[in-house]
This record gives sequence, C-alpha cells and structure tokens, in this order.
Amino acid sequence: MDGIDLFTRFEGNPILTPEDWPYLANAVFNAGAVEIDGETVLLVRVEDMRGMSHLTVARSKDGRTNWEIDPEPTLLPDVENHPEEIWGIEDPRIVYLEEKGIYAVTYASFSMGGPLVSLAMTEDFKTFDRLGPIMPPEDKDASLFPRRFNGLWALIHRPMPSSAGEGAHIWISFSRDLTHWGEHRILLPARRGGWWDANKVGLGAQPIETPEGWLILYHGVRVTASGSLYRVGAALLDLENPSRVLRRTDQWIFGPREPYERTGDVPGVTFPCGVIVDREKDELRMYYGAADSTVALATAKFSEVLDYVLSCPEPR
Repeated sequence: MDGIDLFTRFEGNPILTPEDWPYLANAVFNAGAVEIDGETVLLVRVEDMRGMSHLTVARSKDGRTNWEIDPEPTLLPDVENHPEEIWGIEDPRIVYLEEKGIYAVTYASFSMGGPLVSLAMTEDFKTFDRLGPIMPPEDKDASLFPRRFNGLWALIHRPMPSSAGEGAHIWISFSRDLTHWGEHRILLPARRGGWWDANKVGLGAQPIETPEGWLILYHGVRVTASGSLYRVGAALLDLENPSRVLRRTDQWIFGPREPYERTGDVPGVTFPCGVIVDREKDELRMYYGAADSTVALATAKFSEVLDYVLSCPEPR
C-alpha cells in the first residue's frame, strides 16, 4: 500500500503504452508535463529496440484520454553536434521561464562518461534549441525553477558519487547565465538504514510554487533482496531561499502497487517526471513512469497534498 492515501490512480491506467505508439518502441515512460492553452503536453521518454531513448510529444485535451502522439520522434539525440547524447536522451522536466518567454527542458544525456544534465529551450515543442550540458557526469534528475532568486537561476539535480556507500543526495546549484553553475550544496540527503528513501533520492517532477513554499515530489530508492523499490515522497522549500528545506515527509506518499507498476522492464518503479496543477479544480495530476514500461496518471487534491506536507516535521 502507499504510505499515505492522497492519490487516486486513473481508472484507465496506463494512459500510454508501446502499443499506442505510431512507430516501434520497447517502452514509453518518464514524461515531462506542461499545460499549454488548456492542452496537456507530455514529453515522453521512448526507448527503442536498441535500448536507447529519445523524446516524443503526446497531447490531450483532458490530460487523460485521446492522446495525439507525434508520428515521428520529436527530439532525437544529435550525436554529431552533441556527442554527449551518444547513448540517448532521457527523463525530461519542463518549466516555463516567464522572464524569457520560453520553455526550458532539462534532461539526462547518456554520454560515454555516464549520464549528465543537458538543457534545451523550446517555444512550441516542435523545434528545440540545445544549450548542451550544464552538469558533468554522473548527474541526472534535474529541473530548473521557473524564476530567479536574487538574480540567480536555481537547478535541482542529483549527482551520483563514485562510491555507492556514500549515498546519492539531491543537490541545488545556482547560476547567473544558465551556463556556469556554482554554490553547489546538498538540498535533500538520502536517509540510511531501513528508511524507504535510504541510500538514493532524486527529484521527481518540476518544482511547484505555492504561497507556503516550493512543493517538490521526489523519488526514494530502497534496495531489497528482489531489487530496488522506487517510491514517491514530498518536501517543501522556502519560497525565496529554495536551498532551505521547510518540511519533508517521513512516509512515502505513492508507491508501486498495481500490476502495471510491479511488472515491466524494471519492476517496482513509480517515477514521476511531470505534474500539472489545476488550481480552480484543486487538482494535482502526476504523470509517472510505471515499471520503466508505460506512462500512468494519478490525481490528488492539491490542497490536501500541501496540507499533508505542512503537517510533517521540519527536517532534523
């Protein structure tokens, strides 16, 4: 069971499968999400039959059904100009930079040195301007915040230490130009021992701005005798100083339970990369990869999620 009963799975799950795709695909999962003119746009990770990934757009009027999928890959690796993309591009997160009037897409490029964080800009999700790597290997699970803080852009990301025993934590970094990054610090450490988020944590969907602070969903990994379990927790960051964590859930709030979450290429995985908040309906829609095989949807009352996180203790 989930740690706390906040989310309801869409009865039509999974909402996107390889069988829905207009071309041959092994798996479709880990989609970034944004709403444009009332339409839900998902930028879906598609794994081909070689095991390498690219990104393809799927659109829906209601964010649940009748998905229109681009007939060909929307964003393919560009190895000639971006050799860091040689083994594919993965796991996008999307934010709208109002200051620049453009959407920023952070994604993992699978380079010969391991995964790294890349950045691209788009106005229409048809053409993309790649800015290239902004964090070296091994690093992934990244998202920008949609606005600056004291003149600085902020990036949440997850470096992977060379020694697994050191733990993999969520970090935050800052930049004046979206190219040169510094002031690196741990934002959310992985816990140890028997915790559900022991040893490895990483950002889930893009940060959500609220009057109480920035709500983030994150995944925590617990290694078991039969493999790793990927569950979802939440934290709240200070509105003007996002390097300060105000609250963190002790329990996971969503985890693998249904057959499509427990059976697939990587069993036992619920991995959100995108959320959409409808404040008029008080609804949070969480799009997540299920078992690294399909895209699924879970919804919650946004106010209830925020109230629950606010009821959790301050980090120790």
